[in-house]
Amino acid sequence: MKLLVIGCGQCGGRVADEFARLGKVARSQRGVDILTNVVAVNTDVADLSGLVNIKSDFRHRILIGGKKTGGHGVGKMNEVGAEIAGEDGDKVIEIIRSTDKLAETDAILLVASAAGGTGSGAISVLTHMIKERYEKPVYNLVVLPFQYEEATEGRSIYNVGTCLKSTYMAADAVFLVDNQRFVRKDVSMKNNLAKINYLVVRPFYNLLCAGEETSAKYIGSKVLDAGDIIQTLSGWTVIGYGKEKLSGFKMSYNKNTDFRDKDAQNEQGPKAMSEALGELSLKCNPTNARRALYLATGPHEAMSMDVIKELSGSLKGMATDAIIRSGDYPRGKGMIDVTVILSELVNSKKVVDYFARTIEYIANSKKRQGGIEWDHRGIEESFKDIPSLF
Repeated sequence: MKLLVIGCGQCGGRVADEFARLGKVARSQRGVDILTNVVAVNTDVADLSGLVNIKSDFRHRILIGGKKTGGHGVGKMNEVGAEIAGEDGDKVIEIIRSTDKLAETDAILLVASAAGGTGSGAISVLTHMIKERYEKPVYNLVVLPFQYEEATEGRSIYNVGTCLKSTYMAADAVFLVDNQRFVRKDVSMKNNLAKINYLVVRPFYNLLCAGEETSAKYIGSKVLDAGDIIQTLSGWTVIGYGKEKLSGFKMSYNKNTDFRDKDAQNEQGPKAMSEALGELSLKCNPTNARRALYLATGPHEAMSMDVIKELSGSLKGMATDAIIRSGDYPRGKGMIDVTVILSELVNSKKVVDYFARTIEYIANSKKRQGGIEWDHRGIEESFKDIPSLF
């Protein structure tokens, strides 16, 4: 699958920068192209200057709202970010239009932090503009804030609520990423953020590469390509990645393999699956997914029917109501990797909680301004009270 990636704001730009690095790795190590273009969009010059892998010319690092912000950002006011994106979004559309391999692009992915200003406001507006002009799937990857941000910055909750509502209305699917799940204690902020960005992007690597292989020895018996991924992605979505060493592995068809070794071989896939489900980008209940997929990556001889059967049964046992798609990817040595996507999540406790807190924030703001009483209505009824950014 080939993606065109657009990073919005500081966080989105850095995650997009990690995607750009991943694209270079795919070309150098596997000889495949998984990205047709990677660009960063921001109102802050310093943030754009700090990127490493995205090309530094104005066609890949796009400054918007220069007259309004003077190149210094919007100060967490995501409605200002949305307004600027609406005014200067034609710059992004022009870059998409001029992408050399636009015809080969399978989908467009926009990335942003939900709690910030520029990215939180711009992502849904740009998504809406892109969807009006192109008939390609447009996905959002939204990064949720750290716990300390939620606890100390009331405005962050409002930004998250409005961003989530707006992206859900605009995008074909929204990948949710909980920053807090990737934090390592006693590590510097810079190293933490770099590691988090890597962990956010890593699950996409095999998933994007599998359908772009041209060498017969790297093409799976059941290829998971762009069509399968597009049919899976819808609404709230999470992604996870797990791996298991194939220590002492023997070819499964060796008639002299001990029954205990054979049983251990069959368990290695489900162990990787279990890790992938445990490391989902946002904690959720798999039974809430209506669509799912998994990709098993490992040596060709490790992809036995028994292993695939165990993997499928393991995921179906967790995502009981989901339509499941799957594939194998014969790459690598001594390891089996599993990438899992759960999509069309019908109930996300985290999302519902953000909406409830956003509504409460709005109500408290109204009380301070005019003494207006807030009636405690249900989330579904109050959803309309959360402003849309486009």
